[in-house]
Amino acid sequence: MDWRLLFLNSILLGFGLALDAFSVSVADAMANPNMKSGKKISIALTFAVFQTLMPLVGWFCVRTIADKFSLFQKAIPYIALILLAYIGIKMIIESRKDGEEENEGVAALTFATLIIQGVATSIDALSVGFAIADYSSLEALVSTLIIGITTFIICIFGLELGKKVGKAFSDKATLFGGCILIIIGLEIFIKGVFF
Repeated sequence: MDWRLLFLNSILLGFGLALDAFSVSVADAMANPNMKSGKKISIALTFAVFQTLMPLVGWFCVRTIADKFSLFQKAIPYIALILLAYIGIKMIIESRKDGEEENEGVAALTFATLIIQGVATSIDALSVGFAIADYSSLEALVSTLIIGITTFIICIFGLELGKKVGKAFSDKATLFGGCILIIIGLEIFIKGVFF
């Protein structure tokens, strides 16, 4: 394979796959506009790791258990919708609580929530295994690492954008963030089921 073409394809795949993670990053930062740099890096890194692993797992499944993987692939839109809707509804409920402390939203973004977001936004990346099925193991590894790096960079931009928007709309940021997550879940569901 031409390595230049592999790099270009991987960057484009990474960009396309990272759009959901970008949107969730914006929502997270909107809900937590005073987020520390370390938290931003951990969020972007979580999305990047999942966007790296899922296509690699998909590649492995296509190369070994393709018939069983295709059955699981039908459940992907449902799983993403359930996970993102759960987090979004939880954020909306938190935004409605009276007497919230100003920084309580930061505590709401727990490790478990971040893992759920990572799975929900990257589960559709399993199907990229079909796109890279003819890659050797080295090519698949390089491609998925490029996808992960692209995701990391895009999510950092999303977090910065969300921070600016969150500060401007601080009184409604958690509500908007929850709504965005539900919309992303619906978009993944509709795309996966109807198109």
